[in-house]
Amino acid sequence: MKSKTPERKKRKRLGRGPGSGTGKTSGKGHKGQKARSGGGTRPGFEGGQNPIYRRLPKRGFNNAYFTVKYQILNLSDLEKLETSEVTPESLKKDGVLSRNLPFKVLGTGEIKRALKIKAHKVSQSAKAKIEKAGGSIEILKVS
Repeated sequence: MKSKTPERKKRKRLGRGPGSGTGKTSGKGHKGQKARSGGGTRPGFEGGQNPIYRRLPKRGFNNAYFTVKYQILNLSDLEKLETSEVTPESLKKDGVLSRNLPFKVLGTGEIKRALKIKAHKVSQSAKAKIEKAGGSIEILKVS
């Protein structure tokens, strides 16, 4: 038996006269903060009561200044390259790396040819796949 409701529900058309059911005030009631353009409160607002994110203490220590962000590069990305030697400079030149950040090679995908890779970090699965294909890895120092 076929469903009586359409596959895609039509959007509610607001402010199209009294016969539509959502004319005049467009389902927003009469005046007030929520009826205004851009009206309403921000997420977490509790009506002037001190919100929970201010009532609860902060926990732990976040040493964000010294964290190192890495760009991710999968083996499937390296397989697409035509060079046999992979360095940060060659990747930047080929447009694979966009920002001037250290990069880490992850083991997603397969690699079928021997590559000489110079990377800042390599996952264990990527290392195993690269060495199995006859390639070599050199770990660069993060500056």
